[in-house]
Parts: sequence; structure tokens; C-alpha cells
Amino acid sequence: MSQTRAKPRKFIAVAGNIGAGKSTMVDFLCSTYGWRPFTEPNLLNPYLDDFYGDMSSWAFHSQISFLAHKFRIHMEVMAEKQTVVQDRTIYEDAEIFARYLYQAGYINDRDYGTYTDLYEAMKRALAPPDLLIRLDCSVRAVRLRIRKRGRPEEQDIPLKYIKSLQALYDDWFDRYDASPVLVINTERLDYIGDMVDRLEVRQALEPFLL
Repeated sequence: MSQTRAKPRKFIAVAGNIGAGKSTMVDFLCSTYGWRPFTEPNLLNPYLDDFYGDMSSWAFHSQISFLAHKFRIHMEVMAEKQTVVQDRTIYEDAEIFARYLYQAGYINDRDYGTYTDLYEAMKRALAPPDLLIRLDCSVRAVRLRIRKRGRPEEQDIPLKYIKSLQALYDDWFDRYDASPVLVINTERLDYIGDMVDRLEVRQALEPFLL
């Protein structure tokens, strides 16, 4: 009697701007396929209070703390035996958020050079995802979702900040070549409540799971 060979373990990352639907996508994939989620916890960064009080003085320290935390998570992902789905990667910490603070003048050239050197060394030590799911969504739709989900800490996010992040994401996605990329436009997709949309996402994903 022939035996069905189990599919190999996969590392799938979900990336996209604030409000693009990362958490919803991770929940959908894990409930559909039984995969293990690796979500971004509400980390108590020891520098956050100082950072919000004086961004220029504490941005570098705060980002180093986030980077170290993401490195530990990525190492846990690499050791996991089953297929995992990660919500926001170490790459986004560096390529989007730290880069934004540098471009905005909150991190100086010397500190950003040190941060980048550390990030590049970490990247060489880490296995990239088997698949990066890129969630595309307009800034307008992102703002509407942020308002609708009502998280207090997000309600005062300036439009300029969201646009800046979107530009950084677009630039990073254009340069990213560490793994295959599946682009999913989440502007109008309802893969939780709409059966046709759920089927569309599954059909798009299936070739990457072989």
C-alpha cells in the first residue's frame, strides 16, 4: 500500500503596510492549512518611552532593540518543524521602519551605518522565507481600515507617515529577491467571508506549496 508523502515544512512570510491585512491573512492561512502563526507580539521595548519623548536621541537604541527581538523570532522560525507563517519580518524592521527614521533625520549617518552593518550580518546568518506574500493595498484603503478597526494607538497616525511607509515598501518589494514572491491585492478581497475570494487566494498559493 502506497503512503502519502507529507509536504515539506515551509516558512511563509506575510508583508505589507500598516492596515494592508497582514494579521487577517495570517489568520486565514493558519485556519485553512493548520500552519503555525508567528505574530508580532506587543513587545515591551525598554526604549519606547524614551523614544516617544525624544525620537532623535533614542531612535537608534529603540531600533536595535526591535532588531534583536526580530532576530530571535527568526531563529525560532528556522528551528520550527512544521510550516509557519510570520506576520512582519526582520527585513521590514530594517528596510522600512529603521530606514524611515533615518530618512526623517531621527537616526544619524554613523548610527545608521552601524545598524545596517548589524542587519546585513544577521541576514547572512538567517535562512530567507520559502515564500514572501506581498499584500498590496492603496493608502486610501489602508486609512479606512485603520479607522474601522479602531486601535487607539493607530488613530492619530499622520497620512504623511503612511505614504512614506508605502513608498519604502514599494522600493523594498522592487529590490527583494531572497525568495519567490506572491502578490495579493487586498484592496477589495474578503477571503474570510467570501467563498470566491477564499478560493482565489488558495489557487494562487497552491503552486508554491508543492
